[in-house]
Amino acid sequence: MRMLTQIRNFTVYYSDIPALDQINLDINCGETLAVIGESGSGKSTLALGMASLLPVNARIGGEILWPEFKAQSATPGRDIGFIFQDPSSSLDPVITIGSQLVEVIRAHKKIDRAKAKEQAIILLERVHIPAPSESFFRYPHQFSGGQKQRVAIALAIAATPRLLIADEPTSALDTIVQREIISLLQKLQREDGLAMMFITHDIALASGLADRVAVLRQGRLVEAGRSADVLENPQNAYTRALIDAVPQLEASHD
Repeated sequence: MRMLTQIRNFTVYYSDIPALDQINLDINCGETLAVIGESGSGKSTLALGMASLLPVNARIGGEILWPEFKAQSATPGRDIGFIFQDPSSSLDPVITIGSQLVEVIRAHKKIDRAKAKEQAIILLERVHIPAPSESFFRYPHQFSGGQKQRVAIALAIAATPRLLIADEPTSALDTIVQREIISLLQKLQREDGLAMMFITHDIALASGLADRVAVLRQGRLVEAGRSADVLENPQNAYTRALIDAVPQLEASHD
């Protein structure tokens, strides 16, 4: 399997406080890497750092390499799509969702507005927004929470990225909608050949979703490997504690 990106000695400080400390990880083309940890573990900081979305006061060390790209660098929005926990972070409340999609598509593809509109409607159909041609003209407040997250996913994949970063995209949704969103992400990943970094505190969810898992604690990587290996035979006490906290957790990978 080809390697998409290499994270090497990645460190993030806010003032003198380390949010991430010497993180080393690889992400392969087409795979799902789940990054697991409690609140404050640094997992969202890692996601934001991958997408160049860290605040300006963050001090960053190390490097992120992209062997698949000639320039060894990736362009956020084009090569990297990002899904936030709260879809409102991605949506402008006073602009129709169709106009927002068209803007993103045209920012990264050299096509006219009419062609971009066609692609936007196709994207809405792909993420299962009802009546996509009519929904194109609606505003974010006219959609449910789950539908807003679907629109946010459409925005994230609009430029056909190679890596999709999903930062706890289902944690604010009810159980049924969570399953639907996870199923949608898996479908899009298969269809587009995406690699996905899935950020979660839910180790049970990660066990059924990810090819590999990485466990963060207090800004440090404490364990990483194939999902089945880590979940069935954890080498770190913290990982074991996370697993023991989930009743009857069974890894779903062979």
